[in-house]
Amino acid sequence: MSVNQQPAHTMLSSAWSALGGDPATLDAAAFVEVGALPAFFPVTDLASATMAAAGLAISELRNHASSASPAAVTVDRRLASMWFHWSQRPIGWTPPATWDPIAGDYLASDGWIRLHTNAPHHRKAAERILGEHQDKAGMAKAVGAWKKAELEHAIVDVGGCAAEMRSLISWADHPQGIAVASEPLVHWQPMQDESRRGQSNDSDPLWTPDATRPLHGLRVLDLTRVLAGPAATRFLAAYGADVLRIDPPTWDEPGVVTDLTLGKRCARLDLHKQHDRAIFEKLLSTADILVHGYRPDALERLGFGIETRRRLAPGLIDVCLDAYGWTGPWAGRRGFDSLVQMSTGIADAGMQASGADKPKPLPVQALDHGTGYLMAAAAVRGIAERLKTGRGMQARLSLARTAKFLLDHATPNDTTPIAAETPADLDPWPEHTTWGEARRVRWPVAMDGCEAKWNYAASPLGSSPAEWV
Repeated sequence: MSVNQQPAHTMLSSAWSALGGDPATLDAAAFVEVGALPAFFPVTDLASATMAAAGLAISELRNHASSASPAAVTVDRRLASMWFHWSQRPIGWTPPATWDPIAGDYLASDGWIRLHTNAPHHRKAAERILGEHQDKAGMAKAVGAWKKAELEHAIVDVGGCAAEMRSLISWADHPQGIAVASEPLVHWQPMQDESRRGQSNDSDPLWTPDATRPLHGLRVLDLTRVLAGPAATRFLAAYGADVLRIDPPTWDEPGVVTDLTLGKRCARLDLHKQHDRAIFEKLLSTADILVHGYRPDALERLGFGIETRRRLAPGLIDVCLDAYGWTGPWAGRRGFDSLVQMSTGIADAGMQASGADKPKPLPVQALDHGTGYLMAAAAVRGIAERLKTGRGMQARLSLARTAKFLLDHATPNDTTPIAAETPADLDPWPEHTTWGEARRVRWPVAMDGCEAKWNYAASPLGSSPAEWV
């Protein structure tokens, strides 16, 4: 059933404008199904709009060489909400826990603070300040002796991840909130390198999109971690891109790998070693798209700053993610979706609106997933522009700016709950993963003549060689 979903259309229009898309293309988008995830903010509209934006980018790319109108893009709001949570349904096995045992919200002496300890080194940083604890009860006692701002500052200073809960007003008045408010949702930077790679013309007939697998033949180098970047590259893999994820030798994120490595091959390289650096340089030099979510100075410190990337890969579409924005005093600060929700006032607003006695964040990691689909849309739009000019592009996005995007569209939410999941919501065929068989929730985005399909089941990090297919 096709329905008028005005809030989702409004959000899509704003996102599509930020992506530099043709306004006329918006007419090709439609939404079906009613209802929403229970939240003070329009999470289901965000899910629908950002997935529609990525779908429109694919539809637009398919028609780059013709004068035909872009194919219709239909997004199922209910299924989109499910993909914003968890798309995989294991059969006879249980994925590892998503959260570290001591990660979570704690009551300090003057308010709430969240500790993010999923990565071992982030947990060690928190325990360096608060002492070692085996459970939340011991950690809660230690946190209670601190003021929230002082504890946040102390943990961040030693390389950890924490965020005190701020209100919407206090974030708007905070120097970082002010800085993020002045940033665009998608910051575009055209590259001045001259490259014909990816152009399609009579004298240089290189890559052109295929109607049924629009990204087939494109190489995507994935340097991302939970969750936004991996969601972006999973989308690109769905439409035919060869996605190669690269992780350091010891990095792991077992709680989300089974869901987010779908369609990719995963390799490991140590960029502190010359042999691995040489492999990485070769991969980068032949990549079409680089998606990375390390802190802004990380690649620079490894010797792969933007100028080096441009030199190694003329025409590269460089899509990068940051947590707290690209300007202001917190530019480059470590962060994750749950922390950004605390910092920007989302968790506090949910608590106040619901009358709860503790932080009430969004029901899903919506900032991560929403930013991820915007990143995917930016990558595809960058390819479309490269077909016209032969030049690369850089797109920068952040979780904090996506939070502002959500807040800016905070209209009264649909109070009709989305219908419960049924077996008909799952793909009929199994996914044969390393861990066992699983089913996926049906893909929410539909385009005539173009079906999302992943060439690889989910796989562990480091399970493939560091080479292109």
